[in-house]
Parts: sequence; C-alpha cells; structure tokens
Amino acid sequence: MTEETIDVETEDIHFELTNYQQVSAWIKQVIHNYKKNLGALTYIFCSDNYLHQINVEYLDHDTLTDIITFDNADDDGTIEGDIFVSVERVKDNAADLGIAFEDELHRVMIHGILHLLGFDDSTPELKVAMRAEEDKCLSLRSF
Repeated sequence: MTEETIDVETEDIHFELTNYQQVSAWIKQVIHNYKKNLGALTYIFCSDNYLHQINVEYLDHDTLTDIITFDNADDDGTIEGDIFVSVERVKDNAADLGIAFEDELHRVMIHGILHLLGFDDSTPELKVAMRAEEDKCLSLRSF
C-alpha cells in the first residue's frame, strides 16, 4: 500500500499552512471516516492568476475559482490527487462571508477531498449536499 502522505507546496506566492500536523490528522480522519485509504495527496497553494491559467488550460473555464482538484487515484479505495487552492480567492471569500481566513481555507481544503471521495456540486441541489458534507467534516476539527 502507498504511504499516506499529505504534502504542501506553493506556486508563485509565499504561503505557510498553519497547524500542518493538526490539519493533516483531520484530513486523514475524514478520509478514513469515508472508508477510504490515503495515498499521495498534494495541496498546491497559489495565486488567482496561477489557478486561472490551470482553469483555462485544463478545464477550458475562463473564470477565477478558489480550488481545482485533480484525481490521481488508480483505484476507488484510495484517495490520491493534487488540489490547487488560490489563497487570494480564499482570503476574498472569507472577507465577503465575514469569517476567519483559516475557517474558509479548511472548508476549501475539505471541499477538494470531498470531490476526491466522489461528491459532486454541479447542480444547486448537489451544492447544498456538498455544503452539508463540508459542515460535517469541519465539525470534526479539534484545533
């Protein structure tokens, strides 16, 4: 079995994930709660411009977004992927919502995991279900 790893990288910005150990433990707990194994997972924190270019190049979407998730798993039982997060979008969204940056960051980070777990948010109904799953996962944080 692949070693369980959660790596953090940055592209074109300076960013440090606070509470890395606690965040990693929480994400692993969420994945295991869904009865999946964790393989290699990488979060890449970047700028709006960097993520916009990925959105255009790989998804043919000419819009800003806060997250793009690429599933790299070879089998259904393992969660592996690259999750790109625009720190600028998360900061703006947190300010717009009147919530702490870290709370919005954790929501976005777990949103990517939920996509890797098979959740979809392509319709209004599915968006509501995804938000409920995010809330459930966020309630598991103990930090």
